Amino acid sequence: MATQHLTDLSIHELHGLLTGGEVSSEEVTRAYLARIAQVDPRVKAYITVTEEQALEQAREADRRLREGRDITPLTGIPLGIKDNMCTRGVRTTCASRILENFVSPYTATVLEKIKRQGAVILGKLNLDEFAMGSSTENSAFFPTHNPWDLERIPGGSSGGSAAATAARLCAGALGSDTGGSIRQPASHCGVVGMKPTYGRVSRFGLVAFASSLDQIGPLARDVTDCAILLNAVSGYDPKDSTSVDREVPDYTRFLEKGLDGYTVGLPEEYFVEGLDPEVEALVREAISQLEKQGARVVKVSVPHMKYAVACYYIIAPAEASSNLARYDGVKYGFRARGYKDLMEMYKKTRSEGFGAEVKRRIMIGTYALSAGYYDAYYKKASRVRTLITRDFMKAFEKCDVLATPVAPTAAFRIGEKTEDPLQMYLSDIFTIATNLAGIPGISVPCGLTGEGLPVGLQLMAGHFEEHKALRAAYNLEQALGARTWPEV
Repeated sequence: MATQHLTDLSIHELHGLLTGGEVSSEEVTRAYLARIAQVDPRVKAYITVTEEQALEQAREADRRLREGRDITPLTGIPLGIKDNMCTRGVRTTCASRILENFVSPYTATVLEKIKRQGAVILGKLNLDEFAMGSSTENSAFFPTHNPWDLERIPGGSSGGSAAATAARLCAGALGSDTGGSIRQPASHCGVVGMKPTYGRVSRFGLVAFASSLDQIGPLARDVTDCAILLNAVSGYDPKDSTSVDREVPDYTRFLEKGLDGYTVGLPEEYFVEGLDPEVEALVREAISQLEKQGARVVKVSVPHMKYAVACYYIIAPAEASSNLARYDGVKYGFRARGYKDLMEMYKKTRSEGFGAEVKRRIMIGTYALSAGYYDAYYKKASRVRTLITRDFMKAFEKCDVLATPVAPTAAFRIGEKTEDPLQMYLSDIFTIATNLAGIPGISVPCGLTGEGLPVGLQLMAGHFEEHKALRAAYNLEQALGARTWPEV
């Protein structure tokens, strides 16, 4: 079978070939490694490619397939991992100079899970430094390019994961989502990306940005693959105190045609000035497709959504300030040279090791948490967060899912917003409320702009109701039919 063809197949299609003995995992893995060598110099999705380990894992998967033991939907499937998940024996950089040569002594729970299921890990994918950004331009190493237009951003912070999935440099990927970091790049790169309910997936081994917001989730070619990956990583983990001990359903069982009895809510706060008319037209057309599948559409309101950006950019930087205090040049990671005393060593290490955006957020967060300001900022933001969560819970009394745009525009050009942090922050305006409320959200492709750039529809559901969002996303995917992929 042609190697090019192998990298065009979805996870579930590859699974059929692998279990049928038509192809080996080693063949598939070599096909992906060859494509990475050929294409990634232009896309720049990978920070580290783990070729030897990947081939070793592929051979082990082939043994399992031959012997018919412990076979799962991920056995022998090559995946990419966002480089903020700890991997024993492999660099975990968070795309930061301060962790440039850090090799973790342990492996994140989600990676242990997919390894046990026989998945092949191709390498670690680029991101905005410490997952702080919306464009993957904040990586300390290099920006990642959008496979649909190499002059444009892939989104962020999981830009490497989205770009690699779209460019067929992995069969699927894991990313993390703190304020839209899976869904926004999924929209910009024309793939499916899901942020699960907070607590659904273990965060043990995920390098923390904002601990009350971060959540690991899948990026995939289609909704079926997304459900397969979500099955693989979900579940309780005693190593993570925020993990919820709740039964995990088989999400693939909910991928049924038809939405009879479904109600889709349209929150008026998401269709506002600043939303690109072309994006809005594609999103509204997608919603009409859900209606054609049997869903009823109703208007709802999330009145406190207008405070979401302000609320998020107090809570997230405050938690980042606390989490990133551990990078001091003493325990691990980068240490500056040429200092007189301990205080100067701290200052030089953090000044040289962190990039501009990370330093900006640490300073904002430290200010918000400082004496005399905590109540005025962090405490007040936490109260607003509660109001936003209640708004969503009230909206879900009237509907099964909420349908909205993912981002106000399609992917913008590299360098277009780097000098204006506020404009960059506003590119997450439609995604951050989902994280504040802790609910699940998925981005599913809903068409291309006139310039040939992908646009995603966001579907949100109530806590632990990922299956509702997945079913609606699956029906939209079926209604829109076969998709094209970028030529890179």
